[in-house]
Amino acid sequence: MVTDDHVVRAIEENLAIIRFDTNHKVAYVNENFATAMGYTVEEMVGTSHERFCPTEYVKSGAYEKFWSELLRGISQQGKVERIDKNGHPVWLEATYMPIFSEGSRKVIGISKVATNITKRQTSITSVVQELRNMSEGLTERADVGIDRSKELLTIIEYIAKTSSENEEILAHLRVHAESIQLIVKTIREIAAQTNLLALNAAIEAARAGEHGRGFDVVAKEVRKLSANVEKSIVEVRQGVEAISTDVLNISSGTALAKEYIERCQQHIEVAMEDFQSIASSASELDSQSKKVSDIV
Repeated sequence: MVTDDHVVRAIEENLAIIRFDTNHKVAYVNENFATAMGYTVEEMVGTSHERFCPTEYVKSGAYEKFWSELLRGISQQGKVERIDKNGHPVWLEATYMPIFSEGSRKVIGISKVATNITKRQTSITSVVQELRNMSEGLTERADVGIDRSKELLTIIEYIAKTSSENEEILAHLRVHAESIQLIVKTIREIAAQTNLLALNAAIEAARAGEHGRGFDVVAKEVRKLSANVEKSIVEVRQGVEAISTDVLNISSGTALAKEYIERCQQHIEVAMEDFQSIASSASELDSQSKKVSDIV
């Protein structure tokens, strides 16, 4: 038959138990609790609760509120950090229960039942820290990727601007080449007319006999000059045609380069969006890891 003594013994053997008086001093502690804190039972009895808490916590308003609520009869429960005899942190899953005097609501002591979760907390903290390190690494890499993409995008934009300017220059060159071709055509027509006039002049000089010899010499020189002009016109026309062909080839290459540049811009913008998404995910991972740390 299970008696109350059996239950109390089971609790004593499996849980860490401590009791404080209303002055925050240890009135009772079992072996489990003392061992978890690195003390003997005798060392802990009579010791103030503050000694087992982190200094920052003791100096905070939260510590004062903690004891104020307990002494008003409000129980406290949750994960708490305490400091053992050697100054190392100890994590406890604890329940603080006000003890009331018989027949009244006057608090005469505080009983605490706890479970040592230091190993679990350390393990979880380690995992959370690894997650945070991963998120920081991802954020850093994403930031580097974004910066490099911005630099590359700036360069591409400069190249695109230069390419557009080159297209305008090539368009002007095409116009000038066409103008030169028209001028060459006009000169060629003038040369042909000059050649025809020289031929007619030679015929008339021949008819004039002795009196037309001087005029015949001039006509021959004019025909020779016309022939030279024709030859030069052919060379100029060939040169202009070659320039026009090169301009057309360069224009085609520039148009193709512009198309590739626009594609590069699109890819870089997509990459930047991906990097920003990674950075956002890393930030969310860091936020979630903090929440996990607080929850557990």
